[in-house]
Amino acid sequence: MKFKVNYVIIVLLAFTSFSGLTQVQIQDSITNRPEFKAIPLSQEPVIDGEVINDPIWKTIPAIENLVQLRPNYGQPVSEKTVIRVAYSASSFYVSVICYDSDAKNIVVSDSRRDADLNDEDSFLFIIDTYNDRQNGFLFGTNAQGMEYDAQIDNEGRGSFNGNRQQGGVIGGTNLNWDATWKVRSQLGDYGWSAEFAIPFRSLRFASGENKTWGLNFRRNISKNTETAFWTSLPLGFDMKRLSLAGKLTGLKLQNPGNLKLIPYALTQLVYNKAVDPNENDTNFEVGADIKYSVTPSLTLDLTYNTDFAQVEVDDQQVNLDRFNLFFPEKRAFFLENAGQFSVGSPGEVDLFFSRRIGLGNDGSIVPIIGGGRLSGKVGSTNVGLLSMFTEGIDEVGIEQNNFSVARVNHDFQGTRSSLGGIFINRAGLGETDDNFNRVYAVDGTWGIGNKAEVNGFVAKSSTPGIEENDHAFKILGNYNWNGWDLRAGYTEVGEGFNPEVGFLQRSAFRKPEFLIFKAHRFKDAGKLLEIRPHLSYRSYWNFDDEQITGFLHVDNHWEFKSGFEIHTGINFTQERVLEEFNISNVTVPVGNYRNQELQFVLITNPNNAFSLSTRTFIGGYFNGNRISNSGTANYRIGNRFNTSLVFSHNDIKLETGNTTAFVSGLRLAYSFTPRIFLQSLIQRNNVSEITSVNARFGWLQNANTGLFVVFNIVKDDNIFDALNNQIFTVKYTHRFDVFN
Repeated sequence: MKFKVNYVIIVLLAFTSFSGLTQVQIQDSITNRPEFKAIPLSQEPVIDGEVINDPIWKTIPAIENLVQLRPNYGQPVSEKTVIRVAYSASSFYVSVICYDSDAKNIVVSDSRRDADLNDEDSFLFIIDTYNDRQNGFLFGTNAQGMEYDAQIDNEGRGSFNGNRQQGGVIGGTNLNWDATWKVRSQLGDYGWSAEFAIPFRSLRFASGENKTWGLNFRRNISKNTETAFWTSLPLGFDMKRLSLAGKLTGLKLQNPGNLKLIPYALTQLVYNKAVDPNENDTNFEVGADIKYSVTPSLTLDLTYNTDFAQVEVDDQQVNLDRFNLFFPEKRAFFLENAGQFSVGSPGEVDLFFSRRIGLGNDGSIVPIIGGGRLSGKVGSTNVGLLSMFTEGIDEVGIEQNNFSVARVNHDFQGTRSSLGGIFINRAGLGETDDNFNRVYAVDGTWGIGNKAEVNGFVAKSSTPGIEENDHAFKILGNYNWNGWDLRAGYTEVGEGFNPEVGFLQRSAFRKPEFLIFKAHRFKDAGKLLEIRPHLSYRSYWNFDDEQITGFLHVDNHWEFKSGFEIHTGINFTQERVLEEFNISNVTVPVGNYRNQELQFVLITNPNNAFSLSTRTFIGGYFNGNRISNSGTANYRIGNRFNTSLVFSHNDIKLETGNTTAFVSGLRLAYSFTPRIFLQSLIQRNNVSEITSVNARFGWLQNANTGLFVVFNIVKDDNIFDALNNQIFTVKYTHRFDVFN
């Protein structure tokens, strides 16, 4: 079935000025950033969540003037909020009192560490400890006292491309960064309160007197689907936009001294039932990490016999096209300061992709002998050095390798501009001299005030046997202000460009792209809060001037005050297939295919106990048709039990045959306390016929250390694939602060 839809209405929505509607008028410039003078403490507060009657907090001036971003842009926060900030010689402190006139109905949806805080009553703050207006640390909690922390790079910005898959640190937000800190909360008739104590040894900063940090606060009020900030922000921004943050002044900081030893011990039972149902292998491993602050802003990490048994398994995916699937990095060692090593176009042309270290192309584990990383800042210059050694695996032809990365990036203070370079090297440690791959690149960002920027990179690879067209580059311009998001860019990857320690979604292409996006916020539109009409385009051409892929997307997002959203769009697609390929058991022949498809997205109020997010495509697909449904259904009971069903169903009917691809995943999580949890992920893939179960019990000491018990099952229904594994792992990791 071919869709020839008159979509003039949506096109008009994308470009009309909506002159007949009353739109919220938002200031074109942000001036008078709020400031607060840091208060030193001679006596440290007791961190127990009790703030109102604490005599120490009573002596500190309060911040109360939060401003709504939604639903009523520019209005004061609807419930009184009292924030105080202080510091001692060893720690940074924040307290908050979140008054609530309906305290009995405060929503606490999840107690797990780093669970999403957007869909419940919560409080977050961000600190730009270098005051470089680009990078920072984000902390948050809810009324249950859960711990949320993340490392923010490049103001949380990612890349404009078509890859919607989970991104690890692609978006500039490293949620897997875990620091050692403490938070406690308290519920009462007044609402709820919380206290944070963050040791300076858990942060990176420049020491000295009269220092200034960037600072912003955010409160979420569930009953109103409300968000309010200390620093008012234009539409489309959040607190990660550090160039617009307020200021914390007058800090007197000294090097706290920081040496951590993090050893682990692991025992593992492995059953390979496809080989011998009655036998098992027993493994015992020990290893350790060392973390040392060379300066308050420069950290040395060393690792030996590195193991990641406690990390959740990858989400299963089905490849419905000809190009590489992206699986995000989840291993903690590679995720700290990962943004400093990120160069390229995330999810499409990643010049360095840490999953290439210690993991084979099929996801199999390649043992890591050890290595080290030096990362942080020297003045206004970001520095990153990484060197890792992996073992060889003779049976699959993998020899020992060394992976080395050197990264330098200089921030021009106060300009949102930077210039940097990176060198990436993989060297085989066997007898031959020509087993290597190298990539060199220069990248930069030119910030044009607060509203616009131009960024890009130029790269070259070096591989024995490849002598030409081994280049890649990108340039992208962006204007983002007052609800407008305008982008235009061009990317080129030569036929010989070969980043073996990176990720290429596809090779050998030239790609123009653009986006025209406008968010309209209304004062008096009933239950409707905002509409976001937009038009985007990207196309991929080979070097014979043939268009391989074309994608024109016309859409509008309708967001209501309750948090309910629908997206209504149409896609005009073009695919040229130069070599036939298979989707499951169906062949897509050589040809040039032009199609249209309807796109519909439904998002229910995520603050409710049950919420649903779905995406549907209906339309042409290569030489046939496709109906695709994917999404996530979430359900919670109280604040301890959470479950989510993730599904992807594609019904494909081509002239050469039909296929149905269905991937499902069920996540179950129960939190005994914010630091003791039980989680499971059950997945089924009907294309590969693989069923997998990952169950994890964690008893966290702090950050990412403690006791982990993990059980994995991977079974292929096809007996000829000989895959039926069961692995039971017990791992204990402890963090020793050698000196404070």
